[in-house]
Amino acid sequence: MMITVQDLMSEQLFTLSPTDTVHEARETMLKNRIRHIPIVDDEGEFVGLVTKHDILDVSVSALAEIDNDTRDELESAIPLGEIMLTDITIAYAESSLLEAAKFMLEQKHGCLPVLQDGQLIGILTEADFVKLALHLMQRLDEIESGKV
Repeated sequence: MMITVQDLMSEQLFTLSPTDTVHEARETMLKNRIRHIPIVDDEGEFVGLVTKHDILDVSVSALAEIDNDTRDELESAIPLGEIMLTDITIAYAESSLLEAAKFMLEQKHGCLPVLQDGQLIGILTEADFVKLALHLMQRLDEIESGKV
């Protein structure tokens, strides 16, 4: 039995649109403790991705002598459409989880948006693999200690 991307992906998505701003992306990431935000258009089509790294690249340095309100104002003037990555490798729900893992590791990708019939249905992240590793280690522990 092949384990698929759909078996592990996160289905709880926090998306923004190209017209949303860097400030909104920063707030969404902080509030939801995430590092990747899929960008969708008005029809819900996946059009790009913004990562925590992208936000840091365009953020006003914390060393700059400006207050948070000024930083928020500057970041509110930058639409995500100007900074989002658009050449994004995607996965499909029925894709092999093993192949997705190999790809993410080899290409140093932190996530793969998951599409089905052109619609964004999930996201596969490094954190999903950490959760899987933790689960497998716990199961091994139970087997070794005779609890199973």
